[in-house]
Amino acid sequence: MSSPEDVDLFKQAMATFPSGVTIVTTTDVNGRWWGFTATSFCSVSMDPPLVLVCLADTAECHPVFAVAERWVVHVVHPEHADLALRFATRGADKFADAGFVADEHGLPVLDRACVTLSCTPYARHAGGDHTILIGQVERTHVGDDLPAVYFRRGFHSLPMPI
Repeated sequence: MSSPEDVDLFKQAMATFPSGVTIVTTTDVNGRWWGFTATSFCSVSMDPPLVLVCLADTAECHPVFAVAERWVVHVVHPEHADLALRFATRGADKFADAGFVADEHGLPVLDRACVTLSCTPYARHAGGDHTILIGQVERTHVGDDLPAVYFRRGFHSLPMPI
């Protein structure tokens, strides 16, 4: 993929694959909250329960997640589209008036997420210009809301199941 046209075509191809939207949060050693938006998210294993998210190596929060002892993955619903965009924006005040509360470990948790997965590190791997964070799920919460779907660079709602 050496030409800009090849890169643009690859981005277009990836945008045609619908995915869920997650916001991943943690704290640094001083208790400061950090987070990012990830659409690269999936389950890895059932035993032990493992999930992965991918984080750009250039992200401001990358050094924090590279050593974090815990993080929380939030599957968000369409009402969180603006929040997900904020968490994808470098330098944004991500947690201001966003509805996060500290859990028992001081980590920021989004109260109305569709799914919340509290994780400890299982592995971290280099993956091109990203780091693959594999977390062992320690606690799971499933809410009632339907998740947002990200498709062709936009947020979409799922229809209610019949």
